[in-house]
Amino acid sequence: MATEKFRVGLAPGFLDLDGRLRFKDIGLDLLEKEPHIEYHYIKTDRPFVPAEEMRGLDAFIAFSGVYTAETFEGAERLTLIARHGVGYDNFDLRAATEANVMITITPSGMRRPVAEGIIALMFALSKHVIARDRAVRAGEWRDTIQMGVELGGRTLGSVGIGNIGGELFRLLQPFGMRFLAYDPYAPIDLATSLNVEMTDLRSLVAESDYVCVCCPLTDETRGLIGAREFGLMKSGAFFINTARGPIVDQAALTEALKTKRIRGAGIDVFEEEPVDVDDPLLALDNVIFTPHAIAMTDESYEDIGRTNCRRIIQVSRGEIPNNIVNKEVLDRQGFQEKLARHRNKWGASR
Repeated sequence: MATEKFRVGLAPGFLDLDGRLRFKDIGLDLLEKEPHIEYHYIKTDRPFVPAEEMRGLDAFIAFSGVYTAETFEGAERLTLIARHGVGYDNFDLRAATEANVMITITPSGMRRPVAEGIIALMFALSKHVIARDRAVRAGEWRDTIQMGVELGGRTLGSVGIGNIGGELFRLLQPFGMRFLAYDPYAPIDLATSLNVEMTDLRSLVAESDYVCVCCPLTDETRGLIGAREFGLMKSGAFFINTARGPIVDQAALTEALKTKRIRGAGIDVFEEEPVDVDDPLLALDNVIFTPHAIAMTDESYEDIGRTNCRRIIQVSRGEIPNNIVNKEVLDRQGFQEKLARHRNKWGASR
């Protein structure tokens, strides 16, 4: 009789079109060293992850996709979904909890690369990097050059001062900028330590030269930035969103850029992804776009991947990892029974 294994599934988004791993290292060697663990890639490429892909699994590493109540139907063994990233708005957390499934995220792996990505967009916009590149290729040299701006003495406003927003302010300390943040949940001592002035949203958008979105998508933040906010911004201001598309009214953003109400924008995320190639936003030349990939680096994916693989090993031994987003699941008897089964089969003491 074959020895039962702790079964792990991985999202198909980790593979390229030829079925090979798309990334340099996501920590799978850690799983391969554990004789009680086996893993495979699920086959579905549908946006909504179906229940049949979860049945029979003990853990799953999620890359993309939407996880609804249907996803968890019949997933009696499933104990952990480890999100390869920090956003979890694509999960029905209530359904996951009721199915006794723990959802974890990896904020440490996103902190530095997203903050660096925001700064890259700030510089690219401020120095007209894309326009100047096009000018050289068109043989225009300096004939149509636009003057850029420097960061020193400018005001940076961040909607959110958590994991990524805090790192953004830390990295920009040497640039001599004024820092503003809007975040109803941030501790004041954190802001003080980063030389950040806490303010309301209206003041932030009105006073900032760079407005960055660094908050999660929740019911509270959905549509938070709209026509009113763009109407309050400086005409020379830049807007950057690397968080989630639905936090921003995309039609209002398009109008603000089209009418030159604001100077420019750097956009990594959209209301609908992939964005429609015919979307009027894409026709504008005062925007820099990236395909929800500003944080994709070898280093970040290795960090996130190895973190998730270590969490899977923990759970396989009946242990509880950190960065759980639905912590209420820990109090459920069904979840504790799952952990106990893993502990009894594959715990470190056996």
